[in-house]
Amino acid sequence: MAITVLRSTLCLCSVSSSSNLRQQRTSAPKHRLTSVKSVTSTTPPTFRGVQRRRKNNDENGATVEKVVENPYAKVEAARPDLRKSLSDFLEEARGFVGDGGGPPRWFSPLECAAQAQGSPLLLFVPGIDGTGLGLIRHHKKLGEIFDIWCLHIPVSDRTPAKDLVKLIEKTVKSEHHRFPNRPIYLVGEYIGACLAFDVAARNPDIDLSLILVNPATHVNNFISQPVSGILNVLPDGIPTLLEDIFSVKQGHSLTGMLDALSNNFSGQQMGGGMLRDILAVSTNLPTLGRIFSKDTLLWKLEMLKSAIASVNSHIHPVRVETLILLSGRDQWLLNKEDIDRYSRTLLKCIVRKLDDNGQFPLLEDGVDLATIIKCTSFYRRGKSHDHITDYIMPTTYELKQQVDDHRLLVDSTSPVMLSTLEDGTLVRSLEGLPSEGPVLYVGYHMLLGFDLSPMVNQIMKERNIHLRGLAHPMFFKNPQDSLVDMKMFDKYKMMGGVPVSNFSIYKLLREKAHVLLYPGGVREALHRKGEAYMLFWPERSEFVRVASKFGAKIVPFGVVGVDDICEIVLDSNDQRKMPILKDLMEMATNIAGNIREGDESELGNQDIYLPAIIPKIPGRFYFYFGKPIETAGKEKEMKDKEKAHELYLQVKSEVEQWVAYLKMKREKDPFRHLLPRMLYQATHGWSSEIPTFDL
Repeated sequence: MAITVLRSTLCLCSVSSSSNLRQQRTSAPKHRLTSVKSVTSTTPPTFRGVQRRRKNNDENGATVEKVVENPYAKVEAARPDLRKSLSDFLEEARGFVGDGGGPPRWFSPLECAAQAQGSPLLLFVPGIDGTGLGLIRHHKKLGEIFDIWCLHIPVSDRTPAKDLVKLIEKTVKSEHHRFPNRPIYLVGEYIGACLAFDVAARNPDIDLSLILVNPATHVNNFISQPVSGILNVLPDGIPTLLEDIFSVKQGHSLTGMLDALSNNFSGQQMGGGMLRDILAVSTNLPTLGRIFSKDTLLWKLEMLKSAIASVNSHIHPVRVETLILLSGRDQWLLNKEDIDRYSRTLLKCIVRKLDDNGQFPLLEDGVDLATIIKCTSFYRRGKSHDHITDYIMPTTYELKQQVDDHRLLVDSTSPVMLSTLEDGTLVRSLEGLPSEGPVLYVGYHMLLGFDLSPMVNQIMKERNIHLRGLAHPMFFKNPQDSLVDMKMFDKYKMMGGVPVSNFSIYKLLREKAHVLLYPGGVREALHRKGEAYMLFWPERSEFVRVASKFGAKIVPFGVVGVDDICEIVLDSNDQRKMPILKDLMEMATNIAGNIREGDESELGNQDIYLPAIIPKIPGRFYFYFGKPIETAGKEKEMKDKEKAHELYLQVKSEVEQWVAYLKMKREKDPFRHLLPRMLYQATHGWSSEIPTFDL
């Protein structure tokens, strides 16, 4: 069955056979119809990601250097990715109100026309408004990674919930038949979440993923019964009445003034967002009155009760992966006990709380659905999420958010970055880092990983090199009884973290990536008192042999400075003597799992705990990247375990050497301490680079 999708924000077409297409098009204004795209049965090619290329061949076959602009160089000036607002939603909805009715049907926004090849299908099922425009703020960004179809349910439509489920199910089955290897995402809010849930329960054999935004789990009778009673006594024709009372017909001078005020506040951050929305609602009262007419609201309330009852009876058969987004200020249709039951009953369920949002989070500031999908590792193009091939690079604004989150740490420690050129010259910049992968960065891990963000962010900003860090698998789990808020690990997923394993190193180097490895891992990051700058590396490691297989360069590096910003007061030995902390430590260790199972040494029995620290007046961070070690052409040589071990010990020795060098040289840095640095910037400008020791 051919499905035609109108690439327009307002023009719609029914999911129907091509023979009936001309008869079932909507009566949208002609100037809104910008383009039409037919979805064919061609199988989407496998998406391999965008490779960064710096060298090309000219017409004579000679290799020439190509300058690649760094999109992250001006990260400080980045603007939010989501530019649209509630006023845009209401403006577009105005065209839907007068669409002439008709049956429910799918449309695809014009902004979503640029998705990458092989993108999964995303079907959006609307909430109580039925317009299908609930993702309008997210169309452009989501449209780059999904093929988006939105369901429009006209105001006058009275299709029962069970028939809407059948309509969605028909589309799901059709698309699954055409592209059996392509995942299908069902995104629904409120009643739309209930419909999406029912479709998943009825189709256990289809590869589905659910994103449920404020799923309706119950109807608060304390609110719904009075609302229903008020609606029953209200007169018909409310939209016309609103126009007459408030004089807000289109073209009226008051409407123009409100529009101007709304646009004026659209770019403001402090309080402007709320005022902008109030003005937008005031301008579009007639549109809202038509969308939420008396008869429509009464019908939606009854349909809501039916949909909720159906969901509660179908929860156990659902075995698809599910992401639930909950607003912190929605008490009408949400029941926390029900959500807890869902999260424990559903096989693969992630619950993400939006504490500062209300009834319609997808239209509110501060909620970026694409970013949430990235941070929860919920995006996939195949049967399961692949942390390497399914990874999506952060946008410039997403990187800016990471920079802002760690700005206090960076500003207070003024990191000094040193690297080594090919001729052995040490420079104060990152110029010595190889531009082309594969590259393996191997170094010492600071306490609590304080070194990660300053290093990864600066390398991306200065060199457009994206480090793919190998991290403990616990950062990628979503346990229901977690001892910490899992949002604290979002940064690792956003910045390309990958669960550490030999196979992960293999796959990343095969893709010519820049890979960050800490052989000491959690043992170094959670070291005890008196163990600062001690390396806890395994006796042998396979990373040397894997690097040689792909001819990867190995960059040893050292970092110092954590002892200048904090001091450990309770380590794992201390906490084991305290019953409550001991129990928490054992629970955390069990949840995290042992990635070195079988290792009888201390590294194979590492405790997972949070050391108690007291801050100091900040000192300074120092990073030293050594000269890259070539492994190209050494694959056969590295098959000899002794030869490989010699290179491994060389890398370890250089890391220890760079750490010792930095510890010695920082004693001669006149700006090691905070006060001299502040005085320097006060006289030379707050953005000026602060000097350091002589190289």
